[in-house]
Amino acid sequence: MAFRWFFGLLLVHIALFAGFCFADDPFVFYNFEVSYITASPLGVPQQVIAINGKFPGPTVNVTTNNNVVVNVRNKLDENLLLHWSGVQQRRSSWQDGLPGTNCPIPPKWNWTYQFQVKDQIGSFFYFPSLNMQRSSGGFGSFIINNRPIIPIPFPTPDGDIVILIGDWYTQNHTALRETLDAGKDLGMPDGVLINGKGPYRYNTTLVPDGIDHETIEVHPGKTYRLRVHNVGISTSLNFRIQNHNLLLAESEGSYTVQQNYTSLDIHVGQSYSFLVTMDQNASTDYYIVASARFVNQSQWQRVTGVAILHYTNSKGKAAGPLPDPPNDEYDKTFSMNQARSIRWNVSASGARPNPQGSFRYGSINVTEVYVLRNKPPMAIKGKQRATLSGISFVNPATPIRLADQYKLKGVYKLDFPTEPLTGSPRMDTSVINGTYRGFMEVILQNNDTKVHTYHMSGYAFFVVGMDYGEWTENIRGTYNKWDGIARTTTQVYPGAWTAILVSLDNVGVWNLRTENLDSWYLGQETYVRVVNPEATNKTELPMPDNALLCGALSKFQKPQDISSATSITGRNLQLIFVSVLVFLFL
Repeated sequence: MAFRWFFGLLLVHIALFAGFCFADDPFVFYNFEVSYITASPLGVPQQVIAINGKFPGPTVNVTTNNNVVVNVRNKLDENLLLHWSGVQQRRSSWQDGLPGTNCPIPPKWNWTYQFQVKDQIGSFFYFPSLNMQRSSGGFGSFIINNRPIIPIPFPTPDGDIVILIGDWYTQNHTALRETLDAGKDLGMPDGVLINGKGPYRYNTTLVPDGIDHETIEVHPGKTYRLRVHNVGISTSLNFRIQNHNLLLAESEGSYTVQQNYTSLDIHVGQSYSFLVTMDQNASTDYYIVASARFVNQSQWQRVTGVAILHYTNSKGKAAGPLPDPPNDEYDKTFSMNQARSIRWNVSASGARPNPQGSFRYGSINVTEVYVLRNKPPMAIKGKQRATLSGISFVNPATPIRLADQYKLKGVYKLDFPTEPLTGSPRMDTSVINGTYRGFMEVILQNNDTKVHTYHMSGYAFFVVGMDYGEWTENIRGTYNKWDGIARTTTQVYPGAWTAILVSLDNVGVWNLRTENLDSWYLGQETYVRVVNPEATNKTELPMPDNALLCGALSKFQKPQDISSATSITGRNLQLIFVSVLVFLFL
């Protein structure tokens, strides 16, 4: 009897340790085997990065507050990290999958990510974050659904469809790296993929025979939620569906004011949800198009992705010219005005029952201001580099968060300037010193000749303004302080600025970067370090038991640790829980 009492007490402790997650916060499990396969998305055999043998990778489909466990087996010939772009990793930058927070997973090693999608909904994607690997694939969609008790601000769609678009080269990431390392530009992409496939042969001159294209089958009269992500390298794309309106409903975790577009510019790293009603006759199929923006269309014609929207009662193949892109070659304001029109739905509930607009960001006093200016790549110490505010970031051998954990000195500097440097640019590991519970204003000034998109891990920020020219303090009076969209990635047009506001309520080390892979690889990034001086587990979770060690700490990493590189949570905890229950009630 005493023995059973002991196990009963053990069961109570296990339940307390689990935080009652089985009832309220379920676990969702995925196994990812990351490897190379040979594919020919543009008709040329090439090496791509697949997950579980598939390119693109599987969709991670979870619900608000789920605990997500992803066991990753690295079968590449180089180090790997997976980044969950847009997932805020509340209290746990340990799981963010970036070199400033995580040691990489070596080849042939296993590592398990475990994180909670706390208080989030929306459309995101994941990808390999090291050394241009995303340019070879390894990406997939990441969906966070509302809990059933939280209504969505539109009728439940008849289906949910993921569309991954992006520019593509027939060279793999190692060849593209070599090009950049040699100080050269990547040049024009070889095409645009839609869900990992090349264009439908809409033009026999531009599109060779034998290319596999994507076909999306729909039922007439039904309304579908299309989650569209630009997972590409550096090209802004215009997305459109022939003869169909795109009703914008959500972007990167925020419900938007619903409005129709015939097409929408989707910049690198951005995600949108559209509601599309299949209200056309089915005399033929329809084109789905993703074409390059802000380029000479006659020279870039082949850099166009084309898929097929197929009604189940369709009577024929799509034919004729593609639907026209915006006719604004000499009008730079069209795309920007379109971006400004995207507003936050302040009356809709997000992940919580209260309306999104109940967080009145416009009434919060700004505590710190950073003006970040980029420039075209330049030579620094004989190497081609990209900069933010005159600094080209160098990732340390020991991740920043690990250096803090072990109180290592000299790994990084907390000296990122609040305004761009006026002297010569430099290469450095310079980090922004964010104030916990501060409210930061960041002005992104693009002095490059192409569109850049900027992403900040750990947060959704409010896009409060954008315009052409040089930002000045007098512009603050024009900011949208009521319904600016909250998102994780924003575009900055060439010769223009974008202003964002962010509440620094998430302790950790968070990446702030350009999503343009070439410039990111060349150093256009930094990190924002946010520390709670009280150092409590309520604001940051402890370092996970399976954390990898590298750099100055590599001598403490034992190879055999990897075989058990999962923490005592998730599936293992469930098995313990069930075993004890069985014993108690035998």
